[in-house]
Amino acid sequence: MREIDRFYIDGKWVVPRAARMMEVINPATEEPCGTVALGDPADVDAAVAAARRAFASFSQTSREERLALLNAVMAAFQKRAEDMAEAITLEMGAPKWLAGSAQVPAALGHFAEAVKILGDYAFEREQDGFVLRREPIGVCGLITPWNWPLNQIACKLAPALATGCTSVWKPSELAPFSAQVFMEVLDEAGVPPGVVNLVHGDGPGVGAAISAHPGIDMVSFTGSTRAGIEVARAAAPTIKRVAQELGGKSANIILDDLDADGFARAVSGGMQSMCVNSGQSCNAPSRMLVPASRMEEAAVIAAGVADAVQVADPQSDGMVMGPVISQAQWSKIQGLIETGMKEGARLAAGGPGRPEGLNRGYYVRPTVFADVRNDMTIAREEIFGPVLCIIGYADEADAVRIANDTDYGLAAYVSGAQPDRVRRVAAQMRAGQVVLNGARLNMAAPFGGYKHSGNGREWGEPGFEEYLEIKAVIG
Repeated sequence: MREIDRFYIDGKWVVPRAARMMEVINPATEEPCGTVALGDPADVDAAVAAARRAFASFSQTSREERLALLNAVMAAFQKRAEDMAEAITLEMGAPKWLAGSAQVPAALGHFAEAVKILGDYAFEREQDGFVLRREPIGVCGLITPWNWPLNQIACKLAPALATGCTSVWKPSELAPFSAQVFMEVLDEAGVPPGVVNLVHGDGPGVGAAISAHPGIDMVSFTGSTRAGIEVARAAAPTIKRVAQELGGKSANIILDDLDADGFARAVSGGMQSMCVNSGQSCNAPSRMLVPASRMEEAAVIAAGVADAVQVADPQSDGMVMGPVISQAQWSKIQGLIETGMKEGARLAAGGPGRPEGLNRGYYVRPTVFADVRNDMTIAREEIFGPVLCIIGYADEADAVRIANDTDYGLAAYVSGAQPDRVRRVAAQMRAGQVVLNGARLNMAAPFGGYKHSGNGREWGEPGFEEYLEIKAVIG
């Protein structure tokens, strides 16, 4: 059992003001695996005061000083990589292979990218008759989710440190252990007092206080669209910058010019992506669009992939799929699977209930629905589980129309045999990031959404600039 009863404020591990303790549940066993203290607005006040004091000096540090700090963080991070991977497996059920090969390295990648950008970024540029300066925006409130816990703090904190900002961070109360280890990493790396402050808590108690706090200049939030709306409402009276990465219902268009092998690879890859992290990724390609004439072909291929997925304890060796995060998430997914069946989608694989042989733990059967209409609930709502919806289209224009007929616009995917055609389709998709023919994600490429998927960008230089304010010096 792990116990978190200290927050990190002003360079010290401190006792919370009046915290209540919450059990942290291991999603693989449904049993408590530890406790975490939940803070309140008084803890946020203390953290903001520390961050504001630290900003006066940290904002004036040189490029070389901040590069040295980032490199020190990366060195300390690598020494604790195994500890962080173990924490992620315990708290949110990511299998050992995924925690060690993707969840933890992704965070390190964002720090490496921040170092690269900071190395030659022009904070001051001479224009015609004035100087354009980019300066740190101030104290940043960072609110991060449970599904990729280290990736999501790294893509916020790395640019915040690189630009000279200070921070108050609230990780998800459902996955606090990896956050605590990461804060220990930052402390070991020598982050100056007050530059990064950690307050554990829930949304109503800590998240809302961060969003509304007049001493915070920017809030960067990753989570559900519903929670993002509340963050924006709370932030509005103080006119702070709000950057949000929210939900998604990403379309995966598989074009009609692929031969049998290419089509099989595209469909298989799409379904495999739906099972990574148990489908708990906001950019998951959850709506697969295929030519209507190839619906059965796609359903058979995707079902074969789903049926072959080994769902098992995340402590198991091998490429297994673990549980989803919580009872609430499991119940939501089960309800949406049942809704899909009731609304007439054809169940090609999986379905409600736990996989065979697993009687406890929040495990979900990898599920494929074929003959889905885009107006069905399972095609409109973010399921956040290993559930694929296959939708048929008549022609290219119909595919683009269906892909864009959604409240979301975080990511999109296109596969086809002709590069020019693939790029033409991608140009018509209303999404913040479009991946072509199964390309790997690139941390230098900005990540963020259109419409209800948020505003602002993370990753790369656009994400770096979210933490900068613009000043024109004339004359």
